[in-house]
Amino acid sequence: MRARTALAVALVTAVVLVGVGAWVHREIYRESEGIAENQARTDLFALVHQVRNGSVPGRGSTAPYEIVATGRRTAVASGGGMEDFDPEARHVLPTPPARSSPDPLAVVDEEGWGYGSTTLRIPERGDYRPAYGEHLAGRTYTVLYNDVWAGEMSKDRAAAMGVAPDATLRVYTVLLPDTAEEIADTTDGLLLRAGLFSLVLIGAAAYFTVRLALRPIEAIRVLTASVTPNDPRERITLPATGHEISALATTLNGTLQRLDDAAAQQRRFVADASHELRSPLTTLLASLEVALAYPERTDWPATATTAARQTRRLQELAEDLLLLARLDTRASRTDPAIIDLAALAARLTEEYPPGERTLDLTCEATGHAYVHGNSEELERLLRNLLDNAARHAAHLVRVTVRKEEDDEVVVTVHDDGPGVPPEDAERVFERFVRLDDARSRDQGGTGLGLAIARDVAARHGGTLTLAPRTLGACFRLSLPGLPVPAEV
Repeated sequence: MRARTALAVALVTAVVLVGVGAWVHREIYRESEGIAENQARTDLFALVHQVRNGSVPGRGSTAPYEIVATGRRTAVASGGGMEDFDPEARHVLPTPPARSSPDPLAVVDEEGWGYGSTTLRIPERGDYRPAYGEHLAGRTYTVLYNDVWAGEMSKDRAAAMGVAPDATLRVYTVLLPDTAEEIADTTDGLLLRAGLFSLVLIGAAAYFTVRLALRPIEAIRVLTASVTPNDPRERITLPATGHEISALATTLNGTLQRLDDAAAQQRRFVADASHELRSPLTTLLASLEVALAYPERTDWPATATTAARQTRRLQELAEDLLLLARLDTRASRTDPAIIDLAALAARLTEEYPPGERTLDLTCEATGHAYVHGNSEELERLLRNLLDNAARHAAHLVRVTVRKEEDDEVVVTVHDDGPGVPPEDAERVFERFVRLDDARSRDQGGTGLGLAIARDVAARHGGTLTLAPRTLGACFRLSLPGLPVPAEV
């Protein structure tokens, strides 16, 4: 990740540097062209001034120049490289058209001097013998020019320059791009070296910065790698960064704590299940061993009754454990359907088997109460509530089913037994919890009924709570209701 991040930063930096370099190159080239043009213009005006004074300029000039005149085959003067053409041959640049006065020029500089600008190709000729510097022939240049009318000067000066009194002289200066190109090339070299250095520096800085930033994450990774399912007690020391890494450490600590709690709950569940299985097995084995040791004194019908009762307890416990496992994995043996909870509660109350004690079981419903859920699981939920109420009731168990205004279906199961202390209102829903352990074991309770009932309620989007009562216990089941189906 460090290398990838550094590479990404380097690529982005390279793109930015290329863009900045292109912009700097363009700006420097444009400024250099402006400087070269200013120099060529300065040379042009200096040459024009000398011509108007009747003197022939010398060959020394920064920019190449040539002075031509109408009616004259050769150049009046040339320099800056233009003199490398044979001075006895025809002039290189074209002469102006003949006129009685100078033609007004379109370009006027800030000082009021007028000049023209055009693009010309300097021809390749056999008489061209470049001595040094710029090879002018065969290339196209921007040239600046200014016309001087010989009538502005005396005939003697015109004759001294070798032009007719009515001739028009044109002074050319050639704008060389080489200066701008040389400056731009030099700048490009500097930019390239600076860019490469900056690229390496920024990439290295990004690499070590990311490495430093990821150091707490690496410590977190090493610590979490040492956590095992059997011992998830390691905790991450919160880094003093105060940002997202601290939040990550806090989240992982919370996850580890939940894993620790789940592992502890699983260990308790296994221990409780083993204890619950051991109790009926011990009773069953003891009764059978005594019967086998003293067969002539054994009451075989009573022994068989005890064995059957303990076997039923084992069967109920196994079924409850399997159901809890299925609820934990969110698996279901049947598809959800629309169920009338009022009809289901009435049927279970009516079919509830009589026990050793005579109980008054009643069910009151204000109408249909439709819910969407698993019929087997909802039947098991109501049956567990009835079993719990019947186990603790003195004489009466009352079931009510109603539908609230917000379409919520509420089922209450109330008994007139000893009730549940307020401090145990949530504890009764824990697995293998019995408030009166000895009495519950004698009456066949597994300690899983209420835990299963709450899990089923939660799986169906509802709640199961213990409602406060002054007499007995009242369990309140709340489930999302449905409108009455059209076929009903």
